[in-house]
Amino acid sequence: MSWSDIYLLCFIVGFSLSLLSFLAGAIHIHLPFRMHLPFHGGHGGALAKGGRSGGGTHVSWFNASTAMAFLAWFGGIGYILATRSHMEALLALLIAIATGLIAASVVFRFMVKLMNAESSHLKDEDYRYEGLVGTVTIPIRANGTGEIVFLQGGARRSAGARSNDGTALEKGAEVVTERYEDGIAYVRRWDEFAQLGK
Repeated sequence: MSWSDIYLLCFIVGFSLSLLSFLAGAIHIHLPFRMHLPFHGGHGGALAKGGRSGGGTHVSWFNASTAMAFLAWFGGIGYILATRSHMEALLALLIAIATGLIAASVVFRFMVKLMNAESSHLKDEDYRYEGLVGTVTIPIRANGTGEIVFLQGGARRSAGARSNDGTALEKGAEVVTERYEDGIAYVRRWDEFAQLGK
């Protein structure tokens, strides 16, 4: 097997797995099988000390995306150099390795930015019930329980609700959650709450 064959094989494997990964993830093509690698780069060890930014998400340097980028670029550049230039085999190998490492590092940096983006962090204050404005969907009887809907974390949610002072609240009333205990939101009418703040 010649160097050009090795480079071509690396390119085909890296590019085809990258394309398959894109089709399976971005376009939601479901494969009839699951592929698991016999190793995990994300659990401790020297290989897993890749990207960590101030308490953010950890991304290992050694992962499938960076490996596929390395193989595709290493194989593609190596094949071009082996078949189209009169370069020494060792120099072509070094250039192919350097190009593969650069491509893998670009993919790695993109992954770290994506994983540590501000929108991907779950903050406690984004999931607190106190202060949420909602609407009564099932009327709350006097000293009884009903239901409210509200927006939280970009999603529409519902919760069992009681009036904070025990009064009845009709369907469609706009309310504010004052506290949340044992799965029940204790609410007050929005207009009453607004007047308290004046």
